[in-house]
Amino acid sequence: MGRWQPDARGRLQLAALELYGEQGFEQTTVADIAERAGVTERTFFRHFADKREVLFDGASELERRAVEAILVAPPSCPPVEAVGAGMAAAAAPLDEVRDYSRLRAAAIAGHASLQERELLKLAALTAAATAALHERGVPEPAATLAAEVGVAAFKVGFGWWIADDATDTLTACIRSALDQLRALTSQPATRAAADR
Repeated sequence: MGRWQPDARGRLQLAALELYGEQGFEQTTVADIAERAGVTERTFFRHFADKREVLFDGASELERRAVEAILVAPPSCPPVEAVGAGMAAAAAPLDEVRDYSRLRAAAIAGHASLQERELLKLAALTAAATAALHERGVPEPAATLAAEVGVAAFKVGFGWWIADDATDTLTACIRSALDQLRALTSQPATRAAADR
């Protein structure tokens, strides 16, 4: 590839995912990624701090979109619904990159330190959603509970969405997860739970 070919960042991300799938995360070097993308290692480091960050590049944008949607939800919107709107807004751009998301998820699933980083990303998203709910005047513990529920629905919905047979959008999968949670919590308590 020519030195000035556009979208070096995108090419680096795709090259990294392909290589992680082909030879594993540990065995892939920054030099390998740069060579596959047709750029120099120096160009790689202009875009990413290390080879792990290639997989987590969009986290701050996802978080920003979620927080903005939570903050602009109608004042009458219950906290869980506001967080659901936030997760749906965060998810919308991902529908354009389902294949990329599948490759990314496979790379993360194959490496413990990447799984840990993914959990940290989700924890940061939960903290940001909680803070946005606080800005809306939602007290504790309701803010934390609603944020945790919303991020859990995002995580579960994402898992459904990247499945080989999935046809729904990520937003629809997240909404379905929230619907199923509502159905679970509206069921009568079991006798054992009632006896506690």
